[in-house]
Amino acid sequence: MLLALSESIPQRDRKMLVPSHFKEENQEQLQQYIRDYSFGVLVVADGNGIDANHLPFHFSCDEDRPLGTLRCHVARVNPVWQRIENGASVLAIFQGPDAYVSPSWYETKAETGRVVPTWNYLAVHAQGKGLIFQEHAWLTEHLHQLTDLHESGRKNPWSVDDAPSEFTSRLVKAIVGIEIRIETLTGQVKASQNHPERNRAGVKAGLADGSASDQAMSEFIS
Repeated sequence: MLLALSESIPQRDRKMLVPSHFKEENQEQLQQYIRDYSFGVLVVADGNGIDANHLPFHFSCDEDRPLGTLRCHVARVNPVWQRIENGASVLAIFQGPDAYVSPSWYETKAETGRVVPTWNYLAVHAQGKGLIFQEHAWLTEHLHQLTDLHESGRKNPWSVDDAPSEFTSRLVKAIVGIEIRIETLTGQVKASQNHPERNRAGVKAGLADGSASDQAMSEFIS
């Protein structure tokens, strides 16, 4: 689900269309979804077209940037960072669990037959100013933050410092850092909220017997 951007579209209008009953208004909850599903899609758009890269992100927020900051990195040979440096529009997309919803799970199917399949899902869009960093210190700190986050909780966590310094220094020279200072955060959780309770109960039970993604989505249905 990529949002097509164009330089001709005003920044304020470049947003995901979200029906009111699926929109997540709680910004802190949206930030938590980014933390939970931090492997996202970096989309850039300019006069040369649209580009999408699938990347792991590190999210942080503080008093100066209450909506948060995203950091990631790409290979130096990837031209996407040069497009950002030249002012391309930037959008980061994060997606949580998703699941097909069968109309056979709706109790109202037997009553009216007026039901069709749909898809439940979670998605967050983060837009903001994209900045480029090539300094060794910035990149090293970013790699530590990203690695330490995902190694935490492991019995024997690996650290960037575990590798020979000359080896990591050579690799750091081959990447470029990207920072997105979030200016707008939009998200939706489509979890059968537009159905009566008896239908939601049927969907929740149906998904609970499915795949890992189905089971994860069932937890969002109340």
